[in-house]
Amino acid sequence: MTFNQPLSGNAMPRFGGWASMMRLPMRSEAHGLNAGFIGVPLDIGTSHRPGARFGPRQIRAESSLIRPYNMATGAAPFDALQVADLGDVAINTYNLEKSVEIIEQHYRPVIDTGCIPLTLGGDHTIVLPILRALASRHGPVALVHVDAHADVNDDMFGERIAHGTPFRRAVEEGLLQGSKVWQIGLRGTGYGMDDFDWPRQQGFTVVPAHEVWYQSLAPLMARVRESIGQAPCYLSFDIDGIDPSFAGGTGTPEVGGLSVPQALEIIRGCRGLNLVGADLVEVSPPYDTSGNTALLGANLLYEMLCVLPGVHYR
Repeated sequence: MTFNQPLSGNAMPRFGGWASMMRLPMRSEAHGLNAGFIGVPLDIGTSHRPGARFGPRQIRAESSLIRPYNMATGAAPFDALQVADLGDVAINTYNLEKSVEIIEQHYRPVIDTGCIPLTLGGDHTIVLPILRALASRHGPVALVHVDAHADVNDDMFGERIAHGTPFRRAVEEGLLQGSKVWQIGLRGTGYGMDDFDWPRQQGFTVVPAHEVWYQSLAPLMARVRESIGQAPCYLSFDIDGIDPSFAGGTGTPEVGGLSVPQALEIIRGCRGLNLVGADLVEVSPPYDTSGNTALLGANLLYEMLCVLPGVHYR
């Protein structure tokens, strides 16, 4: 079998060629793929700085520098998985609820083929319809959620669907295995001291950022793997989980966040989990003038690909 490969920088300069994720082939449907990158250019669920609708395009542009082999872990994803860029979801720019429906319906046939979706956001609202689509095949899933915010608001400005509410709705709809949910990197100011108590009451394990300052997260991820086991698991990574000194191009930055090495430890620590999907959300290119946030997002998505089931290690 011949596997798709990223276009080499020796075959075409990295500033040229097609503008797909890692310059992979583009596909219009997921049949025959083990994994596919999907963009969801939506930011009408955001509450502060907009711009995440441009995230997928900029992440793809910055991904042109990524090569196929992971020199740190030995992962060789393109030697074992058939991967392609599946393009973007055609969301409704003017209607958030309709967009949520469109996203769910877009993901269902992808997931039904057995293709694992790796999503380029977009604001964090998009995780709700993705979880709905995954639950239709896998039932309730475990979750590794990296974020500055718990995203469990009951509503925002009276709306029950927004980028700060998806995991509250996911619990209400039975989409998550509460005892197998880990929220890592939470921090910042709040409206009350009990802001992070609701997820704990659902059985979530909450790991605030300040509790892991200056620490390796490899031991934490060993606990995560032991807790989740082989349950179907989703990885949702909000770029604002990382400190804004590394990733300032986002809508709701919070100081005192995770470092880039810690972010890599979290994703690499997901190796061995039964990952059925993953996302990287909330990159806002208008606040990312250097491109560093999108570059980091692209690399984190590549790292997610490297820990999917079936990846070969050299």
